Amino acid sequence: MESIEERYRDGDTDERVRVLEELNRLAVADAAGTAIRDTGVALVRDALRANDPRLVATAMGAFAERHLPDHDWRHGVVKLVFMGVPLAVVAGLDDRADAELARMAEDLAEEREAAGRAIPGDLRALLPETHARREEAR
Repeated sequence: MESIEERYRDGDTDERVRVLEELNRLAVADAAGTAIRDTGVALVRDALRANDPRLVATAMGAFAERHLPDHDWRHGVVKLVFMGVPLAVVAGLDDRADAELARMAEDLAEEREAAGRAIPGDLRALLPETHARREEAR
């Protein structure tokens, strides 16, 4: 039987999405042991380097919510914004969004504004003033 890592590494995009979905199901069931967590984090990081929105979106599911370090998780969120993928795909966004993500969103919004590009609603929702209102509501 092929390991989850072999299935991901040897698989096409559809198989890689299935592996990431499996990691998300394991995270929801709280059934990812240490070995799976370590392998899963490496696979999610790899998916976040891809340019396929399906891979990046699936990588930001429940597994990433529970196991991906903050730095990588934030970059995954910003990459989704950059790719135009709705942030509704990000598991735990409201719980994990922090001041650093708000700062990163502000930098991206300033870049887009300077380039004469629109600021998408998902990006606006991450900006510092929105983050502050969300924190006050908690």
